[in-house]
Amino acid sequence: MKYDILVIGSGPGGYVAAIRASQLGFKVAIVERAELGGICLNWGCIPTKSLLKSAEVYNYLQHAENYGIKAGEGFAPNFAQIVERSRGVASKMNKGVEYLLKKNKIDVLVGTAKVLENKKVEVESIHNEVEIYQAEHIILATGARSRVLPNLPIDGEKIIGYRKAMTLSKQPESMIVVGSGAIGSEFAFFYNSIGTKVTLIEYMPNILPLEDEEVSKQVARSFKKAKMNIMLDSMVEKVDTNGEKCIVTVKTKKGEQVLEAEVVLSAVGITPNIENLGIEELGIELEKGKIKVDEFYRTNVDGIYAIGDIVHGQALAHVASAEGIVCVEKIAGLNPQIIDYSNVPANTYTTPEVASVGLTEKAAQEAGYELKIGKFPFTASGKASAAGNNDGFVKLIFDAQTDLLLGAHLVGQNVTEMISELVLARKKGATAKDILSTIHPHPTMSEAIMEAAAAAHGEVIHL
Repeated sequence: MKYDILVIGSGPGGYVAAIRASQLGFKVAIVERAELGGICLNWGCIPTKSLLKSAEVYNYLQHAENYGIKAGEGFAPNFAQIVERSRGVASKMNKGVEYLLKKNKIDVLVGTAKVLENKKVEVESIHNEVEIYQAEHIILATGARSRVLPNLPIDGEKIIGYRKAMTLSKQPESMIVVGSGAIGSEFAFFYNSIGTKVTLIEYMPNILPLEDEEVSKQVARSFKKAKMNIMLDSMVEKVDTNGEKCIVTVKTKKGEQVLEAEVVLSAVGITPNIENLGIEELGIELEKGKIKVDEFYRTNVDGIYAIGDIVHGQALAHVASAEGIVCVEKIAGLNPQIIDYSNVPANTYTTPEVASVGLTEKAAQEAGYELKIGKFPFTASGKASAAGNNDGFVKLIFDAQTDLLLGAHLVGQNVTEMISELVLARKKGATAKDILSTIHPHPTMSEAIMEAAAAAHGEVIHL
């Protein structure tokens, strides 16, 4: 069988690339060895949000009387049902991708793919049957998996990765989460919220270390208020799993500490899935452990492309999707806009949520900018007060010389739904004056964006 475009991997990069290719008139196939939709839809972005929603509902019930509602007695999280709901949501999304691929007349080839010479792809099924396919263009979109450290060997029982953390057979009484990026912080928040005793360990001086420092500290305060234990500037040296519980030795600034927990969750990053793809045999160039590509995701081998977590750039689902579209449109002879990786939004779905784009205050200072900074706290927001959750703020960073928006950092309820306005503002070159003169509806959380821009000019009204 011969195709115009063959995509290896059906995650948010792969299936979006395949659909866009079909829309542009190409004959397309996609190879997947596991579930359609990849890690994001089945084991990452989507099912974790289901878990976090359950935690949010439970938190509301615990504070129902604050809203004038008597919730009754004896309610408690049912861990098995929470997990079951999460898996159901993932299954529904999986079927949705299957429908979209069928609708767009994309052939789904089930098996493990390997790229061969002369633009051929070998696909081996679970029954060890091998088929060879020809394609003019081959897009690698194989994603990533949990990174494993020598001192944190994942055994799937006592030391687990994010995938196992979504399907534990029972709720652990205690958990140590190693790594406080988005994945680690979200799982720490979820398990802590439903009653597991959680310790979050971070090697850097702040949790969510890629975020603006003020945002990180706000989230840490909220976590501590929820009785989560946080250890910063700390590193796990070893884990003894021989006993009933995990004995974890942690190196801190004050010396070694020994902790005990039922389960240890390793959330220390990801590793790209580039093994056994045939890239070494074809001489596809790597750079720092990832596939090297140009701005249109072409490798050094004609007809072979790579997108998503296996190339350099933010390892985010929406980035992979955007890369897939740019890649395919360039193949089609269109003139797609090159992705600006400095203007990619990042979200963390804890409570409070975190959303950001652009430079942090520290990065902007180090880049030599003279800054104007506007902040507006949600304690001054009528909508946030009515919602009963006013932790957090909007922080906007502007170039004092040009008034252009350099960075936006939001922490609070529903801020992940607010960040797109600021991504567009940066993309279109909006100034603080542009934002503060844009009428925002009242009462909304998004008014805080307008007020933060006004604060940068000393014109804030409600503070």
